[in-house]
Amino acid sequence: MKFSLFAHMERLTPDQPHDLLYQDFIDLCKLADTGGMHAIWTGEHHGMEFTIAPNPFLTLIDLAHHTKQVRLGTGTVIAPFWHPIRLAGEAAATDLMTGGRLELGLARGAYSYEYERMMPGMDAWQAGQRLREVAPLLRQLWTGDCAHSGEFYSFPATTAVPKAVQPDGPPIWIAARDANSHDFGVANGFDIQVTPLWQGIEEIAGLKARFDAARAAHPGQRSRIMLLHHTYVGRDQDDVVRAAHEISRYYCYFGAWFGNKRPVHNGMIAPLSEAEIAGNSTMSPDNLMRDLTIGTSRQVIDRIKHYEDMGFDEYAFWIDTGMTHARKRESLSRFIDEVMPAFA
Repeated sequence: MKFSLFAHMERLTPDQPHDLLYQDFIDLCKLADTGGMHAIWTGEHHGMEFTIAPNPFLTLIDLAHHTKQVRLGTGTVIAPFWHPIRLAGEAAATDLMTGGRLELGLARGAYSYEYERMMPGMDAWQAGQRLREVAPLLRQLWTGDCAHSGEFYSFPATTAVPKAVQPDGPPIWIAARDANSHDFGVANGFDIQVTPLWQGIEEIAGLKARFDAARAAHPGQRSRIMLLHHTYVGRDQDDVVRAAHEISRYYCYFGAWFGNKRPVHNGMIAPLSEAEIAGNSTMSPDNLMRDLTIGTSRQVIDRIKHYEDMGFDEYAFWIDTGMTHARKRESLSRFIDEVMPAFA
């Protein structure tokens, strides 16, 4: 099993300077690189201080100057926000500028808040249809002279330039949940990224079963599957309990952004009260300790061994939690020093 880091800048209060947050982000990425992790993934979001990532290609190109070996992935580009010619060209340019280290993850997007601002009138269904039209065009544009007439995009013969370093272009990953998305990704020879949230091992097993069914339906494809999961490695059980409370708060805010019903001012959502956080039983610390990859080193090893036995090819350590930089760094260091060696 390969291990990677999934990270963004996250700003929780207006007094946090963006330049310091970015240096903290770079520091975590450098630790992942020197610690022998396989990849770093960072995504695309707009207008949200909760997750600061307006263009993952810019971030990955900068990371290429701060790292040496680690693969650099978009986790994920929101495909409906991009014209396929532009996406193909910028992805190939990023592969060139990073020395052939790009992994291209694509998704339909998740936040109605972003749809309203970037593509007014688009809903999740149409976003998914746009993704399915864009993704297969990328390899054709990298090959050259691709003409297309579709539901959302039409253009005469076009070749994306520059050329990517990787001969067939960067590997393409699709963020998938339902069975049709898994089938679409595998049928097209794409890799699959799954993100279970707070529904525990049952959800993880269900997502893997959908991938396995897609692989069985398309035996000629060799798609890989990556599990992205919130992770914390505590120094002891008291530290784990503290982390569960911090991650519970993070998930309450995640749910508020996803619900898109709370006022937002200057990119920050209206604060949740302690009563609102305590009243969210779904996101309770006890539930998250049960359902996420949170624990001491031994507990985290045991959980990931289970994921490895299920057949996952890559495990992505999702570090966005609203914690201080120091706590994130300590957890990631324990993961690198104490967890990863168990899988060598």
